[in-house]
Amino acid sequence: MSAAEPHTEQSTGPTEPRTELDPRFSSPGAEPARWADAQRLLAGAELYWLTTVRPDGRPHATPLIGVWWRGALHFCTGAEERKARNLAANPEVVLTTGTSTWAEGFDLVVEGRADRVTDGGLLSGLAGAWEAKYGAVWHFDVADGVFVGAQGNRAEVFAVSPRTVFGFGKGDPFTQTRWRFA
Repeated sequence: MSAAEPHTEQSTGPTEPRTELDPRFSSPGAEPARWADAQRLLAGAELYWLTTVRPDGRPHATPLIGVWWRGALHFCTGAEERKARNLAANPEVVLTTGTSTWAEGFDLVVEGRADRVTDGGLLSGLAGAWEAKYGAVWHFDVADGVFVGAQGNRAEVFAVSPRTVFGFGKGDPFTQTRWRFA
């Protein structure tokens, strides 16, 4: 394998992504990060950054909380918030999480489509996942296909099933791993 060729692992199951290490941005001899490790980081992250596209084409980025649940990254937003209005016009998003350091940690970039979750059973499961992760301050009830907060605020819930995920290992070794999903 030449230095310009990516190191590739074949998926091991129907939900496993194709994994590639980009040697141009990785330390010599580095191995691709494992998808299982990336999923643990996605599940454990406290904060994510969501980037959507405004109707005029300009990007919009905002921090938010969310949960990795059943193979997708979930977040919620009020229907009148900028991100919800952007998603109504263009559901393609990027979600990022990681560390704000140069030489240590691991960053993840999730590319995909944000799809509304309206099924009451799924929303109840997600509400439990939110509270388990963030505590009772983030308790949600479920009604009419949305989360309902303590003050009666309503939030639409979205699921981003990854199409492509990039992982950036920082330090020794540096790695750039790409996971592609069918």
